[in-house]
Amino acid sequence: MKLAPFAALAACSLLVTACASRPDETPVVPETNTGGATDTRTTGPVPGSIADFEQNAGDRVFFGLDRFDLDNASRETLRRQAAWLAQYPGTRILIAGNCDERGTREYNLALGARRANSVRDFLVSQGVDASRISTVSYGKERPSCTQSTESCWAQNRNGITVVTSGAVS
Repeated sequence: MKLAPFAALAACSLLVTACASRPDETPVVPETNTGGATDTRTTGPVPGSIADFEQNAGDRVFFGLDRFDLDNASRETLRRQAAWLAQYPGTRILIAGNCDERGTREYNLALGARRANSVRDFLVSQGVDASRISTVSYGKERPSCTQSTESCWAQNRNGITVVTSGAVS
């Protein structure tokens, strides 16, 4: 009778130890024979999705101070956007023109509109139907960077292409 409490304690200890999980151990997954087939799954975004557009075409171009002309890097990004849009003809986009914080609100709204139109005009020249494109100017109202530094201002001088409809979800 004196050993019964010790036996019960030992049994409980074994039970707790057997049920405890060990987070440092990785589960063993049995291998399956695919008959020599190669796994073709990708880990990238779904083709035709907004993430696919952003990753493979790029969603923004940048402008110089008080400029709305496209440099070579911007034209290359827009060529990729046009090619992506050609693959997904049901997709509609919005091009937002943005500016840095310097200058008046009115000046930056006008400059943002010229930037958005510059992007739209290039995409149309690459074969994108103009009816699929809307533009808006946010001027300096929607900065992506809020510091008052030249590198931050350069990030805010952009044209952002946003897929508004027709993308795969």
